Amino acid sequence: MKKKFDVVIIGAGIVGTAIARELSKYEIKVAVVEKEADASFGISKANSGIVHAGFHSAPEMLKTKLCVRGNELYGLLQEELNIPFKRVGELMVARSEEEVNVLESYMEQGQALGIPDLSIISGEALRAFEPHLSKSIVAALSAPSAGVTNPYEFVYRLLQNAMQNGVKFYPNSEVIAIEEGKVVTPQITFEAPFIINAAGLFSDKIADMAGVKNFDIHPRKGEEYILDKKYGGLVRHIIFPLPTAVSKGVLVIPTLDGTIMIGPSATDTADRDALSTTNEQFSQILKNTRSIIPAIQARQVISAFSGLRCVATGDDFIIGPTPLKGFINAAGIQSPGLTAAPAIAELFPDILVTEGLELKEKTNFKSKVPRHIKIKDLDPVALNALVKKDPLYGKVICRCERISEAEIRQAIREGATTLDGIKLRTRSGMGRCQ
Repeated sequence: MKKKFDVVIIGAGIVGTAIARELSKYEIKVAVVEKEADASFGISKANSGIVHAGFHSAPEMLKTKLCVRGNELYGLLQEELNIPFKRVGELMVARSEEEVNVLESYMEQGQALGIPDLSIISGEALRAFEPHLSKSIVAALSAPSAGVTNPYEFVYRLLQNAMQNGVKFYPNSEVIAIEEGKVVTPQITFEAPFIINAAGLFSDKIADMAGVKNFDIHPRKGEEYILDKKYGGLVRHIIFPLPTAVSKGVLVIPTLDGTIMIGPSATDTADRDALSTTNEQFSQILKNTRSIIPAIQARQVISAFSGLRCVATGDDFIIGPTPLKGFINAAGIQSPGLTAAPAIAELFPDILVTEGLELKEKTNFKSKVPRHIKIKDLDPVALNALVKKDPLYGKVICRCERISEAEIRQAIREGATTLDGIKLRTRSGMGRCQ
């Protein structure tokens, strides 16, 4: 079977769906092709969910500039797509005067990038900010613009809005060959003059199929651990140590759902399916975490998972045209890719126009999607009124997270075809029952 489009996007993670939503503003035919059963099932679902302020990376790097711009866009996207997002702020901590000097250099770097309201906090002011910090910590760089989101919910909202505006989604469609103007899957051959490679962990394999491979992806595994909700008050901000040569370090992250997440580790691996967790890494993460927040204990953990970062040759994002006409990379999008994704998407209309695609803006673009009803957020009066209209909102399927049958049915209507798809859309099964 053959299908014709103007643009085919390979990969339905945060980058692919952000690009799809951006291109859905124009009078063109766009398809998103995904090898997994649902969007976000690759590296996007195993993401820390941090919307970074943007001062960590060197100013000259593409990922730094796109991170700062992406952070700015989250407020608008929260309004338009009702994505879960909260600016909780982040603190990078120091234990000595020498480390405070490092904080000052990061603050200067961030200020040069235009990141707002950066400051260094110490003494009683720092303890008021975070009462449970280790006594060994003497100061912290505060970045109030940082926040947290649920990456998989963000992906689903981007895709939902893109599909409202005409984008077609093809899950279970692994790419097996690429030719000029063609993307071949076992079921369908997609004919399109423009192909965007947003295949995440496998973006080098896709580029290789296109005959334009000039980079490799080096997977870096990160393990994360989630604490029970009753310990959610231990931190108010995202807490960073000083970064290492390979990562931003082991963090303490207050999630939007009221839990605390600790991690990730950073272990290079050749295995692109390496999603196990280990006692060794857990012990190291716990040790590093407790040096920041001593009150965190092993018995507080209710769940563990791991994910892979797609670190590319050169350690920066790889975005732009290639020698194969119409084949465009959006590859090597590791941290801070979640933050940068909206800004990456902004680049693609201009890239496509430069490559020869005519773009005309839609006059009927739908920029908003409706807010999801979540019974856990409703007071008793509002919930009772809702149940009178639809009794399925009164039938609780997941007690830990208070998820109703109506919410699960809504997830299925929006495209969930697996238990994992329902879980990520609703949080059913993501409480202490784990």
